[in-house]
Amino acid sequence: MHYKILFYTLLLLACATRLPAQKIELLSSGTKTSIRGLSVVDSNIIWASGSNGKVAKSTDGGKTWSWYTVKGFENKDFRDIEAFDEKTAVIISVAEPAYILKTFNGGESWKVVFEDSTKGMFLDAMEFWNIYSGIVVGDPINGRLFVARTFDGGNSWMRLPAKRLPAVDSGEALFAASGTNVRKLNLSEACIVTGGKRSRLIYRDKAVDIPIVQGTESSGANSIAVWGKPKKAKAICIVGGDFSKDNATANNCFISYDLGKSWITPKESPHGYRSCVEFIDGEKLITCGINGVDVSPDGGMNWKLISNEGFHVCRKSKKDKTVYLAGGNGKIAKLQW
Repeated sequence: MHYKILFYTLLLLACATRLPAQKIELLSSGTKTSIRGLSVVDSNIIWASGSNGKVAKSTDGGKTWSWYTVKGFENKDFRDIEAFDEKTAVIISVAEPAYILKTFNGGESWKVVFEDSTKGMFLDAMEFWNIYSGIVVGDPINGRLFVARTFDGGNSWMRLPAKRLPAVDSGEALFAASGTNVRKLNLSEACIVTGGKRSRLIYRDKAVDIPIVQGTESSGANSIAVWGKPKKAKAICIVGGDFSKDNATANNCFISYDLGKSWITPKESPHGYRSCVEFIDGEKLITCGINGVDVSPDGGMNWKLISNEGFHVCRKSKKDKTVYLAGGNGKIAKLQW
């Protein structure tokens, strides 16, 4: 009798601690655009941006989508988007001339709020601390990353003076893979990850080497996720790899709890090159790439492949734990728990 009680007790404990099965629910596909920009305001309002001048919006949790082609920018590639509500959003257009545009009427029309035709300009990603303060980063010009700031919700942008811009090595740049190579680190600071010939974590006036695979134009860090208390970062997770070898798993993910002074290698790595990573909460993470989607239940130490469907970007809602993903061919999906 005692053995039976012990057996059933252990069985109940195992069931109680087992993670629910995760799956990816496809919501939209078939539109001729490659989506790399994704912003989830809440569980209902989702915005996405991509190539061919396309922007998408849903106000019902992805059940239906409105698609817009930004007039005058039909051939542009919008690699990142930041949405504030169902009416207001900011998008970046990557290559020279580089543009930042903002809509105030739900995507019906867009206003150019920044333009730069400097040779070599290429905007990669954007991040906002709140509805007023934001940052945009771009590939290096004359050996320094491009950085601009806004303090009025993206209505105007000021580029940082050259002496304040992070210096990078030859062949070191940023990947415009998912809009997540720059993240807020605390209430006022941001951190950036680079890739290519050299891959580093850059914050304040520091640049810390990342032991991720690097050394070629197709390798290095693609995305960083930050989790912690508002005044101090608690944990960071960095993913990447080599997008020309999308199934390679060696050195494609690292975790740090001390801003890169030391790096932790996962016991079970994500299953290939990954272009985006996102904390769902302090322990759960999701990462995606062109060959699939992985989730981790333990702070990034072990990753489980839950889908072979490829995506470029995965983002969590700003207000809850709802997660959406997007990728090629206008593909948009939702993580189901």
